Amino acid sequence: MGPGRNALRTSAVGAVSATLIAAAGLGSAPAAQAAGGTGGGIRFVDIAGDGGTPLKANVVTPAGADGTRAYPLVVLPTSWGLPQVEYLAQAQKLANSGYVVVGYNVRGFWQSGGQIEVAGPPDTADASKVIDWALANTPADPGKIGMAGVSYGAGISLLAAAHDRRVKAVAALSGWADLIDSIYSNRTQHAQAAAVLDGAGRLTGRPGPELQQVFSDFFSSNLSKEQSLIDWGRKRSPATYVDQLNKNGAAVFLANAWGDTVFSPNQYARFYEELTGPKRLEFRPGDHATAELTGLFGLPNDVWTDTGRWFDHYLKGEDNGVDREQPVRLKSRSTGGYEGYPDWKSVGATTRKIALGGTTTIRTNVDSGADGGVVFLSSILDQLTRTPPMASIPLLPRTRAAVWQSGKYTSVQQVRGTARVHTTVTATKESGTLVAYLYDVGPLGLGRLVSNAPYTFHGRTPGKPFGVDLELFSTAYDVPAGHRLALVVDTVDPLYIEHNPSGAQLTFSSPEHDPSYVTVPLREQ
Repeated sequence: MGPGRNALRTSAVGAVSATLIAAAGLGSAPAAQAAGGTGGGIRFVDIAGDGGTPLKANVVTPAGADGTRAYPLVVLPTSWGLPQVEYLAQAQKLANSGYVVVGYNVRGFWQSGGQIEVAGPPDTADASKVIDWALANTPADPGKIGMAGVSYGAGISLLAAAHDRRVKAVAALSGWADLIDSIYSNRTQHAQAAAVLDGAGRLTGRPGPELQQVFSDFFSSNLSKEQSLIDWGRKRSPATYVDQLNKNGAAVFLANAWGDTVFSPNQYARFYEELTGPKRLEFRPGDHATAELTGLFGLPNDVWTDTGRWFDHYLKGEDNGVDREQPVRLKSRSTGGYEGYPDWKSVGATTRKIALGGTTTIRTNVDSGADGGVVFLSSILDQLTRTPPMASIPLLPRTRAAVWQSGKYTSVQQVRGTARVHTTVTATKESGTLVAYLYDVGPLGLGRLVSNAPYTFHGRTPGKPFGVDLELFSTAYDVPAGHRLALVVDTVDPLYIEHNPSGAQLTFSSPEHDPSYVTVPLREQ
């Protein structure tokens, strides 16, 4: 690595650190004591991680801590590409309410040593080493240990809880349970999301040879490496270790955004259903890590408030009612109000089918105009202004997009959960990609995106029909009375890498013995 990148990283860490430290100071006055000492101040320390790798960290203790009593411990691994000061505002808030907090920069990023392991075994081992250090060097209670993090820190926290039974509670915010299902769902590369991760990793960290090869194979669509890519991802997926996590009994709080273009909500919902211990699942409007963002600057934030309540109950033993509330909590993209459910399957309690009748043939390789938007930008716009990606449904070229519409609804349709598409496809080539979009269509034909998902196939016999079952990304969206729902299928979307050979065509049919349809989950009225 040349001196130019080192200088860039050093300048960047200074700017980001200054911003977050200033925010921590604004959010809570004691955080401004960014100096040595134990009671109530911030200490910046080096912690020896797995194999002695130095990890840059900060420690915040409750005011007045003098070693005569122990406090619950919360460990915060950083997000992908962010420095160790990321959580200072929240760390100070937790310390003010009686926690010892250790935030640390994960290996391979910024000033910590090592190379980026993408939540591999060294990262899991590092988390345990940080816990060891905290128990030896702070007034932390060994029986009351929690972990929390945003994005990368969320995944590492879940993996650590599966491998270290000392972790009693976890708050995994905007994280992943299944890494492959997140960025390679239905054998389709999520190109923009992966490019953001790759770029941020190169700018702020040190990708090792293995990670560089993984990205190379990923972007080159090297099918001979597909299984090794899947195996690599499974090793880094908390879902792989769900039995260990359940056995250890940690209380798990999961939170994510409906429009997360890096880690889709579907994989978190499936993981939640597999957990058997104390658990909570929350979904809100937004994109990757945007729901938690204001909390990193010390501003009021629902996700961080619920994280504090979760730890207060499961680490401090407070009877704050968090264990008696409906464990699945959703915020609609349309109304902004919260809804509670006893479990995930109750979210879409009823369903409505839209028939995908007839036979439609489309050509591939040209974007029809129906798209999932732009990574981060589109879902943030939806979060702030309730303006999702849009398309004029009547103007979509029928040679490039298959379109089916429902009748007009006489009442509001509260879409909740996961819509599913079932259809029969006949391709003229052995490989191909299709992308399905569910739109809310107004009286003038303008469609507002409700959900989407890609699907890629390989090794199919040209001219031979095959069935496709596709889950769209889970959501909560209200379709107004007088509107329709439309399912649109095309073959190109900038969010994804497509695998349509030149000149390929796809035909969608609805055989009498196996009719095609989309199932839309609705909130029970």
